[in-house]
Amino acid sequence: MADSIENQQSIDETPISPSRPYPERKNSLEKHLHNRPSPDELRQKNILPNSSAAPALQAHQKELDLHMRADSLNEKIAHRPSPDELIQKNILPDSHAAPGLQAHQKELEKHMRADSLNEKIAHRPSPDELIKEGVLKEDPRSPDEKYNEAIEDEYAKREGGA
Repeated sequence: MADSIENQQSIDETPISPSRPYPERKNSLEKHLHNRPSPDELRQKNILPNSSAAPALQAHQKELDLHMRADSLNEKIAHRPSPDELIQKNILPDSHAAPGLQAHQKELEKHMRADSLNEKIAHRPSPDELIKEGVLKEDPRSPDEKYNEAIEDEYAKREGGA
């Protein structure tokens, strides 16, 4: 008998997780129920289905909607333009380089174009040579007069005059 009393005293019967007293738990549940979102809020967040169909038909309606979306996407994929058409419309780059190198290729082409333009600008003929060849006509006005006239024309355009 002493053994059974000793065993009862050594058994720890406290709960693993401390629970709150009953009134506190009841109040907590009431708070959560009171603060829960309304069905309209849940529909806006797409948690509840936004349907006026009967609950028994909602699963079938959802499945039908999924099939309709899949059919629509398959139709769009079937009618999408080929890569050759996209290259002709300058949507895709006309490049046979690996995709990882296409950005470097584009950058290189840009620098090559800039170098070509700089080379052409450096070797362009002077205005005197163009006048001698008859490409330009000689203007008797001084550069300052031309500049002032251009400024006046620009102001007139902005004011809506000319």
